[in-house]
Amino acid sequence: MAMAVLTSFWIFLMAVCMPGGSAQMVQMDASKWGFVGTQVELRCLFVNSNPPVKISQVTWQKFLNGTKQNVAIANPTMGVSVLPPFKDRVSFKQPAVRQRTPSLEDTTIMFSNLQLSDEAAYICEYTTFPAGNRENMVNLTVYAQPTTEMTLSTPTIVARSSNRKTPVATCLSANGKPPSMITWDTRLKGEASTQETINANGTITVRSSYLLVPSRATHQQKLTCIVTYRNERISADSVILNVLYEPEVTIEGFDGNWYLNRQDVQLTCKADANPPVTVYQWKLLNGSMPNNVEIRNNTLFFKGPVTNDLAGTYVCDATNNIGTRSGLVEVNVTEFPNIPPPGGREIPQEQHSSGAAIGGAVGGVVLLGVAGVLLFVFLRRRQRTFKGDYSTKKHVFGNGYSKAGGMPAHPPLPKNLQYPEDSDDEKKPAQIGGPGGFEGSDRDFEADAEDLKRPYFTVDEGESREYDERTLAFQYDPEPEIADDMVSQTDGSVISKKEWYV
Repeated sequence: MAMAVLTSFWIFLMAVCMPGGSAQMVQMDASKWGFVGTQVELRCLFVNSNPPVKISQVTWQKFLNGTKQNVAIANPTMGVSVLPPFKDRVSFKQPAVRQRTPSLEDTTIMFSNLQLSDEAAYICEYTTFPAGNRENMVNLTVYAQPTTEMTLSTPTIVARSSNRKTPVATCLSANGKPPSMITWDTRLKGEASTQETINANGTITVRSSYLLVPSRATHQQKLTCIVTYRNERISADSVILNVLYEPEVTIEGFDGNWYLNRQDVQLTCKADANPPVTVYQWKLLNGSMPNNVEIRNNTLFFKGPVTNDLAGTYVCDATNNIGTRSGLVEVNVTEFPNIPPPGGREIPQEQHSSGAAIGGAVGGVVLLGVAGVLLFVFLRRRQRTFKGDYSTKKHVFGNGYSKAGGMPAHPPLPKNLQYPEDSDDEKKPAQIGGPGGFEGSDRDFEADAEDLKRPYFTVDEGESREYDERTLAFQYDPEPEIADDMVSQTDGSVISKKEWYV
């Protein structure tokens, strides 16, 4: 091709640079293309001078690998001639070329039924007098549309236990020029293997295989092959994989709640297989089938009530054309049914014993806690008085502040003291302990007139102790006398009888 371009360029320069030749020129397209089996037009026009030169002959030549081959000739005297092997596929486009007195300024030719062998450079040469020869060249490219096909690699795809990848489908783009590009569209986890082969006629065949590990999961999956030719998608063929695999077996029917005297229980053997299962076989490990069982293909029907004889491990063997696989279930029989809690799931039988033990332990802890609370309340109530728990400060009579403290004396109190009703807050005296406290029931005491004149003060629990003479000190009389209208309390305080009997 490069040589043909250089030759065309050289001819053009010769035509322009030759003396008196600037007015003669051969006009052609630089390149043309077409598909195999189609038609293409190769244009050739002669630009004559004024006055025009005489055209003696026009010759079309095929230039390939440095060799020229005549294709067609137009001569004013001899007429038109097309040489083999182009005789049936090449013709001059203008009818004037074929007339008795031809017009040779336009000698465009038509190629029909293109073949791959037609790809070459073509020279259109004009022989003139007295100017000499003028020529130009066009490059013809012939494309080949490929044929596409998608097939399964093998008639049957069988799932095996190994992890070896095998080809499951093949996509073919044959006899194309230029070569195609093949891609795969699928959700399967596999990989593509692609090869290109150059054919004798210059076309290229592309073959791509899709490899994966056949399994139960790949069955009925879609696989699409996409062929792209000259940046255009020309096909997208799909197949649905049919993978053969052994049965996948499960046993249904045991719900974990087979209890004595339950009616109408059964076990069913379920098998996912391709092709379908043809034979089911039942057996009981470490024993024989119970007498009340009826076998119907893939189901065990247990007649009558449930007994302990039904407990055991049941096995189902399922067989198809690929192989045999088994499934099993462990059946246990309980004395009573497992009743699920409201809105909850059923509690397994094996959890009852542990649950009972835990419940007993928790109940014991709760019982001890309740007993402790009752004991505390009982002891607390023994310290209670009429309307409340005297946990706040109460007024009691005592010696008051010592003279050493320099505190002013309290004004004398009247002999007949009036006791207003205590508020709810005042009816909660603080506990007064220590050797100065009072215990027991009602006792009479006679108040000394001098004691009644002493100021009263408040004391808290734990304050019944003596201080040395250098401080403001106070102390309790060991046994104060109580007035007739007063009642002593267990916490050491006193109240009026009027309050006591309220």
